Amino acid sequence: MLMVDQIYTTEQVANILQIHHLTVLKYIKQGKLHGIKLGRIYRIRESDLQNFLNQESF
Repeated sequence: MLMVDQIYTTEQVANILQIHHLTVLKYIKQGKLHGIKLGRIYRIRESDLQNFLNQESF
C-alpha cells in the first residue's frame, strides 16, 4: 500500500513549530531537517518533519 505524505512549505512548518520561517531554512541548511528544493523554494515531507521532531534536540 502506498503511503502519501503531506507536503509542507517552510512557512507551514514554521507555523506548526511556532518558529520563524528563516529558522526552518536554517535547520534545512544545517542538515537537521530534510527538505526538497523545488526551484527556489523548499518543501518538507510530513515524515521528515516527524523525524525531525523525534530527534533529541533541534
